Amino acid sequence: MSIFPDEIWSRILEIGIESSKLSYRDLCCISISSRRLNRLSNDDTLWSSLLTLDFPSLFLNPPKSPSKLIYKTRFQKDKAQKLAAHRRALLKVESEIYVHTKNLEELSFKSIRESEKMKETIVELTNLEKVRQASVALNVWQPEVIRGKQKQMVEQCAVPVEHRIRALEMELRVCENQIAVYKKAYKVQEQKLDASKERLASLKYHPLHDNQLGMNVDDSNMKRKKLKQCNDCSNPSSSTRRDADLNKRSL
Repeated sequence: MSIFPDEIWSRILEIGIESSKLSYRDLCCISISSRRLNRLSNDDTLWSSLLTLDFPSLFLNPPKSPSKLIYKTRFQKDKAQKLAAHRRALLKVESEIYVHTKNLEELSFKSIRESEKMKETIVELTNLEKVRQASVALNVWQPEVIRGKQKQMVEQCAVPVEHRIRALEMELRVCENQIAVYKKAYKVQEQKLDASKERLASLKYHPLHDNQLGMNVDDSNMKRKKLKQCNDCSNPSSSTRRDADLNKRSL
């Protein structure tokens, strides 16, 4: 490295930035590799070129401050805007999940209510079928006891049997169709809810954060214990002193 003059290294950095091979991260990494590269990478022309490439809107009103400082300020502002946009996206997806969950609860409640209504219709339809059979059976000779029960059953029915049966059959078909509609809408809402949960998981996913969360306190304690054991093994005099202290305490 020392055999090349500063002009060549400066030109290498300029070519890397102009060809978009070097980003601001690369330039920061280069700056901590040696004192010489630190001095060369802090050149204002390099950061001015980066500003031109990454934030071209700034050069409508050319700034008077150092380019590196302007880049840092602009980068932090841009990062804050991206974080705010990310939070808005998270809130939007979470609100979608809440809406889909409420829709599922409402559809489930409506489906249960419609099922109960259909059960009541079936029970009433079954009773009316018995009444119709009893009214038909009155025209046939039967023992007086059975005939009295059938006559009582027919007299208790205040509405015309045939018309009511047709109305109940129609209501039963409507309930079945309505339940089918609710089930279809429930499946659609479930698919939307799953898609929203997947989007939320992808938005929250961050590999570095996950790795940091993976290291818990127990792991760090285990590492400390292993390190302490290694130190004890490498220093036998300390272990013998500890054994002597334990013997004294036991005595």
